[in-house]
Amino acid sequence: MDLSPGLEEKIRVCNSTYTVRFGVRLRGAIHTFTGYRSVHSEHMEPVKGGIRYAMGVHQDEVEALAALMTYKCSLVEVPFGGSKGGLRIDPREWNEHELELITRRFAYELAKRDLINPSQNVPAPDMGTGEREMAWIADQYRRMNTTDINASACVTGKPLNAGGIAGRVEATGRGIQYALREFFRHPEDVKRANLSGSLDGKRIIVQGLGNVGYHAAKFLSEEDGAKIIAVIERDGAVMNPDGLPIEFLRTHIGATGGVKDFPEGTYVPDGAAVLEAECDILIPAAMESVINLTNADRISAPLIIEAANGPITAGGDDILRQKGTVIIPDLYANAGGVTVSYFEWVKNLSHIRFGRMQRRQEEAQHALLVDELDRLLKEATGDKFGFTERFKAEYLHGAGELELVRSGLDDTMRTAYQSMREVWHGRKEVEDLRVAAYLVSIERVAASYRSKGL
Repeated sequence: MDLSPGLEEKIRVCNSTYTVRFGVRLRGAIHTFTGYRSVHSEHMEPVKGGIRYAMGVHQDEVEALAALMTYKCSLVEVPFGGSKGGLRIDPREWNEHELELITRRFAYELAKRDLINPSQNVPAPDMGTGEREMAWIADQYRRMNTTDINASACVTGKPLNAGGIAGRVEATGRGIQYALREFFRHPEDVKRANLSGSLDGKRIIVQGLGNVGYHAAKFLSEEDGAKIIAVIERDGAVMNPDGLPIEFLRTHIGATGGVKDFPEGTYVPDGAAVLEAECDILIPAAMESVINLTNADRISAPLIIEAANGPITAGGDDILRQKGTVIIPDLYANAGGVTVSYFEWVKNLSHIRFGRMQRRQEEAQHALLVDELDRLLKEATGDKFGFTERFKAEYLHGAGELELVRSGLDDTMRTAYQSMREVWHGRKEVEDLRVAAYLVSIERVAASYRSKGL
């Protein structure tokens, strides 16, 4: 890229990282927790990024993830800078009330420094957090800013009844589905992965059946005809060459804590080995660095889509590229979450549900057209068009919030893939989608900085 050394350095570094250590009285003693909020780039504001709860959280990880958020938002044209937060805690060690006290105190420490603010810094769920924690954070911010009419926009990923948006929980998994659909619309790209045809019948292995992996597996199997032949979890893996029933498996994991003893598949104690099993598409949807120098040469999937952040290390990536494996990179593949978070933020600022103004008017217009076609044909031939009830039900159904969110997400994933693809195919020195994605996103960040006079 034709970047000056100064601009290159400005884009590379994290602008700021705040470390907080706070105490909470729990179980008759004071416990001290360490949290982080890192801001990578403020070329656009507010900055955006999740908060994760995990014992492995540390400053380097949070800064790396904040940088990834900058490039991710830029690639899918969401007008945010990149940020990330983390709290060093194992959420399974604390009950709900204790987690609420910890979360509220963490939110307080961040909010009083504008590291949670609708116009400055907008967190979201990440590993170990979800709707519940986001509702606590939003309420804590509101308590501290009682006259801020836009308080609900201080955080995204909230429950629907607390200012959330329809389709946010499924968003990242739905984005994986839309990304794969767009990839399979281009036969030339499919051929590069030594595959053919459509998603129908493709054998998929999913690592991690959390929120992202579950929704991706569910939608791909139920709506696109793909077969989820293996799911890898903490306690091992379960395999079925005819396809696993995802809903049943999810219920089983919820009840037992793992995939062992699942009646509709074969249990494999060594889950990591199943990453190397033969399949058409591999979806790592759990931790980072699961594919690395030690196992990359044995990965047999011709197509990998990174549902997790950083599931393939740089060394692993080199090996896979040399083998000809096509990788759909994380900064594109899992951008569904931040895209729908953007829609939620806009909804909170506009103070109105999407579709509320136009849905019934759309339905009335469509009904008018159907009735008029029937009338014209009856006048001409004495017979009606004979529209099926299914067609009428779908055509006459006006778009509500969920339909509009899915439409916006689908459009975002298609447009972003096409911008990557253009670079991938248009520049012969660009051999893979990851480099193409970085070229597109960093150029947009650079253009933004240049326009500011930097």
